[in-house]
Amino acid sequence: MAGVAASIQLTDPEVRQLTALVRAGTTPQRLVRRARLILGSAAGLGSRALARQEHMSRTTVRRWLARFVIKRCDGLLDRPRSGRPLAIKPTTRALVVALACERPADRDVPLSRYSLSELTVELGHRLGAEEGAPSRTAIWRLLAHDALRPWRYRCWIFPRDPHFLEVAGPVLDLYACWWQGQPLWADEYVLCADEKTSIQVRRRRHPSLPVGPHQAMRVEHEYERAGVLQYLAAWDVHRAVVFGRCEPKTGKAAFGRLVDDVMSQEPYRSARRVFWVVDNGSSHRGERSAEELRARHPRIAIVHTPTHASWLNQIEIYFSIIQRKVLTPNDCTSLDELTERIMAFGRRYSALGKPFAWRFTRQDLERRLREPLLQPEPLTLASAA
Repeated sequence: MAGVAASIQLTDPEVRQLTALVRAGTTPQRLVRRARLILGSAAGLGSRALARQEHMSRTTVRRWLARFVIKRCDGLLDRPRSGRPLAIKPTTRALVVALACERPADRDVPLSRYSLSELTVELGHRLGAEEGAPSRTAIWRLLAHDALRPWRYRCWIFPRDPHFLEVAGPVLDLYACWWQGQPLWADEYVLCADEKTSIQVRRRRHPSLPVGPHQAMRVEHEYERAGVLQYLAAWDVHRAVVFGRCEPKTGKAAFGRLVDDVMSQEPYRSARRVFWVVDNGSSHRGERSAEELRARHPRIAIVHTPTHASWLNQIEIYFSIIQRKVLTPNDCTSLDELTERIMAFGRRYSALGKPFAWRFTRQDLERRLREPLLQPEPLTLASAA
């Protein structure tokens, strides 16, 4: 080994590979130090200087130089280790995954969903005392490996409209700047509109206290109601501009005033066509409502989303931002203060000029609707006797 440490000859590809390992920010430090040893030896440094430079013993330096001479760059990698033998049998692992992927009712377990503790208990019942069940921590590791969380759930609505794609497809096409197979003109615009209803003014019994060192913002739990307003808003999908107004109640008249506000200003007033994407709420439901709006503004084209598909309307994204950034916590003292805060945030958000990064396309929807899980057998609801 002493002779090996004297000098190592490197080829150009090896120099590039070792230099890349040293410079890369994601390379493990143990591999970086080994690569520096080889580069230093090729530059003429001896084992004593290399040991002092890398804070290693001369024996360790010579060992890595010798491994490089035998296997070149592959010799710098750690050798495979046997590791600790698996303590959980493959059949037990499969049973844990099977239990996590099934509803408890499928196995006659009187639970709505498994917690980690309940899953540990159920696994113990299934395996019995002879084989023995894994520990709670071991089961958690198995679930984490497959990204399974049986204790979590979310609400979902399965599409039941046989014409869901025919109704939702045009909305997705508009987001992609297409309409009926043709690209939108430069003077055609797409707006998403809806109402955020019943926004309360919650006047706290004590003013909110600001953040302090090791202290979160404190908001009084008790409050008194000081009025309710409805927020109507329209979002320009491609220009990233929001328009809104606050009303005491919703309805066709209130929604018509929002439309009038938007259509009375440029560039919508002189546009070739303005598409309004709306849901099936009472303020803008059906063809009759669309005809009334077109009678006042001939350039309007109303496009309805399918029933129970508000997620297709981009204004709902903006409403979620309003909820998180303006209305939580709700500590306004009057309707005027709440109205001003909502409208001021709309101007602030429009100034960003950043459209939502919408990536769900018609092709994605077609692929999702072909999934077997989205085509469940309809349930027959029997009437009560």
